[in-house]
Order: sequence, then C-alpha cells, then structure tokens
Amino acid sequence: MHIVVLGQEARYQAYRPAMPFLDRQTPAFLDKDSTEAEIAAASPEAEVLFVDAITPVTASLMDRLPKLRLIHSEGVAYDRIDLDAARQRNIYVCNNKGCNAGAVAEQAILLMLMLLRHALPGDRAVRAGRQMEMKERYMVEGITELSACKVGLVGFGDIGRATAERLAPFGCELYYYTRHRRAPEEERKYGVTYLPLEELAAACDIVSLHCAVTDETRNMVDEDFLARMKPTAYLINTARGDLVDNEALARALTEGRIAGAGLDTLAPEPVPAGHPLTVLPPEVQDRVALAPHLGGITEAAFRRAHAHMWRNAERLAAGERPDCVVNGL
Repeated sequence: MHIVVLGQEARYQAYRPAMPFLDRQTPAFLDKDSTEAEIAAASPEAEVLFVDAITPVTASLMDRLPKLRLIHSEGVAYDRIDLDAARQRNIYVCNNKGCNAGAVAEQAILLMLMLLRHALPGDRAVRAGRQMEMKERYMVEGITELSACKVGLVGFGDIGRATAERLAPFGCELYYYTRHRRAPEEERKYGVTYLPLEELAAACDIVSLHCAVTDETRNMVDEDFLARMKPTAYLINTARGDLVDNEALARALTEGRIAGAGLDTLAPEPVPAGHPLTVLPPEVQDRVALAPHLGGITEAAFRRAHAHMWRNAERLAAGERPDCVVNGL
C-alpha cells in the first residue's frame, strides 16, 4: 500500500505498533513543510496520507494525488484539512478521537494550578532571592484554592469529560456549555451543570476551552466574551489557538479585565516572534502561563494514536471502512 507520512520518521518509529500489516509497508516520510509539488513528486501513487494536526491538506494537494483514499490526522484536530474537498473526492478523513483526552485534561489542570499558585513568578522570586518577599505578600493577598473555584468547560466531548473527571476530586463546582445539552444522566455522572455560554463566562472563576474549531467557534473568545468574564477569572486554552482573538485577549490582560490566562496553544502555529500574547508587559507576563502545545503529546497518547492510524490503514487495505471518519463519508 502506498502510504505517505508528513512528519518525523523518528517519531513514527518510536511509536510504531507491532502489526504484521505494518511490517509489509514501506511508507514514504516527508517533512511536514514539504510543498505540494514535492509531496506529489515523492509519491504520486499515494493512497494514504498521515499528517499532524496542524498541517494543511488542500483540495489542490488532493488533486495531485488521484489515488488518495484516506487522510488521517495524527491527533484529534482536523480543521486544517479541507473536509468538503475530501468528501467530494470520496477520500476518508479520520482523526484519533479521544486518544489524548486524559493527557490534555492533565495539562488544563496544570495550567489552572500554575495560575492560582503563581508558579511562574514564584519560581523567579526564589531564584532571585526574594522568597520571603513573595511569601509574605501572598499571606496578605491570599491564594485561591482550586476547590473554591467555579470551573466552566466550553465543550464537553472526550477532553471536556476527562477534565471534569479529574477536577471532581478537587471539589470544584463544575459547569459546561455545548451547542446541544447533554442528557441528565450524563450530567449526573460527571457532576456538571449546564449553562448557556454567556452565563458560563460571567459565572465562572476559570473558563477552560475544550471545543473544536469551526466557523462558529473561531475567535469565540472575543471582546464581548472577555467582557462577560469576572476581573478575577482565568482563561485556559488547551484546545486550539484559533478559538481566541489574540488582540482582544492581550488587551483584556493588559488592562486587568481578567486575572490571567493559561495557554497551551496559540494561533498561528508555529508561534511567530512578536506574537501579541508573547510580548505582554512584564507585570502582565506574571499572570500568563504559556506552553508549547505539549498537552496531548504524551508517550501513551502517541502510542494509542499511532496504533489507531495504522489499524485504519489496514482496514482500508482490506476493503473495510475506517473508523473515526469526520467528513461524512
């Protein structure tokens, strides 16, 4: 089978599952930044294309690969793949639904705790010999425990549910928003209460994003959304940077209209030098925790994802329908 991988060969070898099917394959590995012409020239017979979650796959690339039957995201996101174009060409688009839910949930909680416990300025204070100065300051100003927070989850899919499960032992009040409210038994199972998005933004001490990027959700965290949040509230984003209006968030942080933000992902990605959320004033930077989109890339998550990708390629080779199809075929 002709398989093209846009990604590091070392990563695919590290997480290679033990499968007889895979032993019979010789995939072509190309840099994820390869041009469409380079991809087509390297493997014009490609039937399967594996891409990471931020690599664009356009209609023109599909036209250059006329035998293509499957495009598979290495992650959960698939917003950089032209789903309509793939559907029109009878190409399956699949993702690794749920493979990194627990890992991303851990990252979301890490960012919450870093902000509540002032982890970044605390580290700097100790290194600079100002430990007691900072300790005495917060003995007066106070530190909020996660257990005292109302946490609002925007999106309640695999990652939102995993986050709710992990937050429950902290004793938080948990709220959620989705376009379609979940059944009462699911709400009881996860200990969550539904709120419309505007009410959730206004009521919660922490707002954590766990939804996909669509035309409806792109830049959903805008001036209006941020204006509804409490000045003492924190924004957490472990989903996609495209959900957030960068300039609006930078202004809200600089003007003190929200307390802080924990961001595992920024748009665009890769993050360019001079991004508005990386060049905030020094006093604002203490209230912003940034991470290089590490939430979902644990070893266990990668092993689950790669096993699923190769199983789907094997299904296709056997004339079967792959699972986790996201483009309606």
